[in-house]
Amino acid sequence: MWEPYKKGFKAFLQLERSLSDHSVAAYLHDVELLTQWMQSTGQLLQPAAVELTHLQQFLQSLAGMDISARSQARIISGLRAFFKYCLTEQICQQNPTELLEAPKLSRHLPEVLSYAEIEQLIAAIDLSTPEGTRNKAMLETLYSCGLRVTELISLQLSHVYPEVGFVRVVGKGSKERLVPIGRDALKYLALYRDTVRPHLPVQRGEEDIVFLNRRGRRLSRVYVFLLIKDLVARAGIEKNISPHTFRHSFATHLVEGGADLRAVQEMLGHESITTTEIYTHLDRDYLRETLQRFHPAFK
Repeated sequence: MWEPYKKGFKAFLQLERSLSDHSVAAYLHDVELLTQWMQSTGQLLQPAAVELTHLQQFLQSLAGMDISARSQARIISGLRAFFKYCLTEQICQQNPTELLEAPKLSRHLPEVLSYAEIEQLIAAIDLSTPEGTRNKAMLETLYSCGLRVTELISLQLSHVYPEVGFVRVVGKGSKERLVPIGRDALKYLALYRDTVRPHLPVQRGEEDIVFLNRRGRRLSRVYVFLLIKDLVARAGIEKNISPHTFRHSFATHLVEGGADLRAVQEMLGHESITTTEIYTHLDRDYLRETLQRFHPAFK
């Protein structure tokens, strides 16, 4: 009964919002969970008949299955997108998720590397091999630009503008942004591009991709993850580090250095400033100093 609505929602996510296959599958999974719950309770309603009370009961069932608050919040996000689509397509006359409250989430501060630790990690790369030259250029770029790992492995040669010190990044939903890139990253990118990449058997369709494996294909997300895990072990750093840690560190170092939060938001490619604030966990001394400088009660 819901299949036509799910197919329409899928097309909307793919065509209108340009989401990745992974994101589309996640949204559809959220809707499927709701329909499965309604079937199990003997009330498989049409979308237009779903009310706030039904969704609240659905959330109670999720909590009863020990599904974490974070997972519940993500499912609610998927349902909000679905019913917003239904409203747009006039499948529903009202959106039952408007007053639906998501569970309170505790904000976990992400693991962050100091600048010295990042240098320590990069110094652990074996530069005696062509792959080492590539990996150094790659991690310098990852930290310098605060990229997501998917953005890193998809970076294009034609999107690197060394003369002005910027790279063009294609982020989530195929949205593009210009991000400054540091001199060191540009230097090692040029070294890799000029001395290593020309000797690779570049495969068709990969001609413009910056970082390639020895078979001439773009690197996988898993490769970058395993590379960083290996370097963490070599450097003797006892932190839970992933490629995303470089992005956390990029944002944290900018804010601690006094960068404007809106500028950081733009460089990270976040739609909402709230998302950026998660990455920019300022230390208490900085917050106290800000209050003393600007709040009238502290002057």
